[in-house]
Amino acid sequence: MKPIWIVDDDQSIRFVLEKALLREDLPTRSFTNPREVLAALEEDDADGQGPQVLVSDIRMPGGSGLELLDKVKAKHPGLPVIIMTAFSDLDSAVSAFQGGAFEYLPKPFDLPKAVELIRRAVEESQREEVIEERIVETPEMLGQAPAMQDVFRAIGRLSQSNVTVLITGESGAGKELVARALHKHSPRSNGPFVAINTAAIPKDLLESELFGHERGAFTGAQTMRRGRFEQAEGGTLFLDEIGDMPFDLQTRLLRVLSDGHFYRVGGHSAVKANVRVIAATHQHLEQRVKEGIFREDLFHRLNVIRLRLPALRERREDVPALTRHFLQQSAKQLGVEPKRISEAALGLLSTFSFPGNVRQLENICHWLTVMAPAQVIELKDLPPEVMPAPAVAPAAPETAILAAPAASGEHTGDLAPGAASSTALSADFPGTAPDAVRSYAASTAPVAAPGVAPASGAESWELGLEQEAKALLEAGHPDVWDQLTRRFESHLIHVALLNTRGRRIEAAQKLGIGRNTITRKIQELGLED
Repeated sequence: MKPIWIVDDDQSIRFVLEKALLREDLPTRSFTNPREVLAALEEDDADGQGPQVLVSDIRMPGGSGLELLDKVKAKHPGLPVIIMTAFSDLDSAVSAFQGGAFEYLPKPFDLPKAVELIRRAVEESQREEVIEERIVETPEMLGQAPAMQDVFRAIGRLSQSNVTVLITGESGAGKELVARALHKHSPRSNGPFVAINTAAIPKDLLESELFGHERGAFTGAQTMRRGRFEQAEGGTLFLDEIGDMPFDLQTRLLRVLSDGHFYRVGGHSAVKANVRVIAATHQHLEQRVKEGIFREDLFHRLNVIRLRLPALRERREDVPALTRHFLQQSAKQLGVEPKRISEAALGLLSTFSFPGNVRQLENICHWLTVMAPAQVIELKDLPPEVMPAPAVAPAAPETAILAAPAASGEHTGDLAPGAASSTALSADFPGTAPDAVRSYAASTAPVAAPGVAPASGAESWELGLEQEAKALLEAGHPDVWDQLTRRFESHLIHVALLNTRGRRIEAAQKLGIGRNTITRKIQELGLED
């Protein structure tokens, strides 16, 4: 096992930690200043060695612990660093968290607690090493669950085949990833992979998108255009949401699959299609065939090999690995230090039903990368939608104050991760799910009128607002206008920031206010914490 590196100019601190860690069978190596550490890292990097965990003081002769943290993290982003600090250095400890520290250890510290913290950092370091290896080995898809292993085996069996494949599964389950994997491990891997969502393109444009058009075929067709079938020549064409394809275009697709030829829109010469087709749908195609919405002959032509992709709730054991992968991915996209997640938070995530499947988990991880206040994501940092719904006492309609529906996971995927609905705006009214953003809970916490019980639901947030205003006025609360306006603005800005993933200028534009206004409001409402 790699040693724990201890950096402190105080010999007594080094001695105490060394002895305590050796009693726990944890090897150590000690340094008196940051310069020694950086020199040792240079030597060990050449040998592929290094520390398991770095424990460093903040104030030392010959360098600052925070400067050491920056330099170490630049070279070893996955190395847990624990910063030791005196009480007067707690402001520096905040900076340490922002620089990517695993945790800070205030002096004087309790020795058993210090050892426990270091052991937790060791476990985190080992876990990150395993996860990083696993991600390198399987960059396309992650999944240790038996259902996903079945999918991987099927991809392997189809690796030397050009047969048509139909992928079924719920929205957000990762059907396009499977299609890309099928292409990558096929004889056509050197050819292009072209994807088209047949449900996202208007019916009158879809034919041209698929088959192309000749010059003058319709108004605006000033040049000849190659369609997706021609673009995918020699490769794979992925037709996503095939169940939503218009009925008349299904006939044209069937012709291509049958004889391998098609005509561009407005064209008179047949074009040969050398393309492998992979289709995907979340629809129940057999039912759509019975309803006359989908052609039975096309269904059988597509349904040569069917792969069913399991929903995320059917492979809960994959949630931890996927979560860490997406946290790494989000941090890379945003150019920030990857956040870690506690076992308690992972445990709760693993019990969530994920109606939006893998895509919803990815959105949640992106949200946590932006919104979680600390470097280690704890249970309290998780978004409201994954929290268990609180029990809400019923009340008579005439005394009702707005309550949001239970956080059942109805997720659109547009906000990361909350849903853009009226319930999102009412999330912190009395009787609702946990606060959407705990960092400003104090500024938006509901104040129920004395003797007024929260209701179990309401027809709309406007009705709830009216009912609560009435209750507060009748109870004689002062500053009702300021109180409700402040909460309304807080929720409105919060939802906009969720929608733009924390980008203030974009949020201001979407709300129709100036960037100075949103900055001032965020400060006034205490949303910066």
